[in-house]
Amino acid sequence: MTGLIQRMQLQKLLALGALVLLYIGFVIFGTNFFSTSWTLAILARSYFVGFLAIGVTFVIITGGIDLSIGTVMFCSALVGGLLFNQHGIPLWLCLVIMVLVGASFGAFNGILITKLSLPPFIASLGTMMIAAGLGSILTNVRAQTFPTRLGDHAWFSQLFLRTDGNIPSGAFFLAGYMIIGLIVLKKTKLGRYTYSIGSNEEATRLSGVNTNRWKMAVYIISGFSAGLASIFFAANTITITPGQGQGFELDAIAAAVIGGTSLSGGVGSVTGTIIGVFIMSVLASGLVSIGLPQPFQVFFTGIVLIGAVLLDIQRTKRSNRVRK
Repeated sequence: MTGLIQRMQLQKLLALGALVLLYIGFVIFGTNFFSTSWTLAILARSYFVGFLAIGVTFVIITGGIDLSIGTVMFCSALVGGLLFNQHGIPLWLCLVIMVLVGASFGAFNGILITKLSLPPFIASLGTMMIAAGLGSILTNVRAQTFPTRLGDHAWFSQLFLRTDGNIPSGAFFLAGYMIIGLIVLKKTKLGRYTYSIGSNEEATRLSGVNTNRWKMAVYIISGFSAGLASIFFAANTITITPGQGQGFELDAIAAAVIGGTSLSGGVGSVTGTIIGVFIMSVLASGLVSIGLPQPFQVFFTGIVLIGAVLLDIQRTKRSNRVRK
């Protein structure tokens, strides 16, 4: 256990050091990167991906994966927009339904994995396609819009988009959700069993723990987080177009892995994941500040992700040699 804690602390320190160096590099070589406008841009890029990343961190720690969170986020937003625009349901209730839709998809993933014994990759890949298709079917492939700062529902943008000081409101909600995630992982039975399942699921099961129930719980958390992310994405984007959503799950998974969450399970933290989210956001914003187009952002993000996975593999090998 001591070795695990030391490994997690080292990963977070490495990720934090990488974030600082990356930021300093873009301040030196970018255009006015050390400014309020770029700081706000970094925050705006971070918060809804942050919700997705926190949720999927729980799943990855158990040794699983959830590829559906991006399209689930879009589907939840489309359902909320459809109910608000076409059926006149109160906006606050639509937001609650969006979160419930996300949690329902998470439960569906959990059932496929724990009851039907599908591999997490296949189960969540299928759910990703179902969510993408369902959003298009329900809306008849029509874009859905959410209220802006004007009109009777101005509170929506004011609460979930920007504060009066023009700071993204989602950053404050994300900070609160991060604290909740920290408490759950470190102080609750769910957190202990999440790490235990990822470290050795069979031993955990033989000790009398209902591993399927706790695995179900982490997939529900992942879906719930996608539902929350859909609220902030809707506030930020306003118009949600069916058939989209793929790619956000990769951003979230990459952030978790870059922040030190091991794809082999048993290791990870919410704080490390948030650091990973900001590394990706600083990287994307910084590359724009030095004049590189969007394809370079994808290219360099892929390189950083591969580097993080290779580093985790080497740490895992060293840890296994020490145990032997």
